Amino acid sequence: MPEPATATRLPRTLARRAGQGVPAALARYRTMAWVVGVLLIALVLVAVPVDRLGGPRGPVTVLGTLHGWLYFIFFLTALDLAVRARWTLRGTVLTVLAGTVPILSFYAERVATRRTRAGERV
Repeated sequence: MPEPATATRLPRTLARRAGQGVPAALARYRTMAWVVGVLLIALVLVAVPVDRLGGPRGPVTVLGTLHGWLYFIFFLTALDLAVRARWTLRGTVLTVLAGTVPILSFYAERVATRRTRAGERV
């Protein structure tokens, strides 16, 4: 007889991880959300305007590349937390997309943190 499906319908390997290590995953997510948010603000509100006004191109290149690589790590930490805390697909997608909008990432991080700590699904 087949094993009963998990309530979240996750594959077995992911289902074993779900619910475990949420505080550590939340700390990793929060750290990366802040780092990516600050870099995005520096890129969009400082480096790009300086570049457009005829300043040096270096800051856009450095901050843009750094933000891109760190966003990928943010993406992975958000997915890890989503699996462990059993977030909804909608909440996961919205949280990950909020990391691409300046200032919205800080709001999304706060909402995700509050709901995750309260045991609610994001």
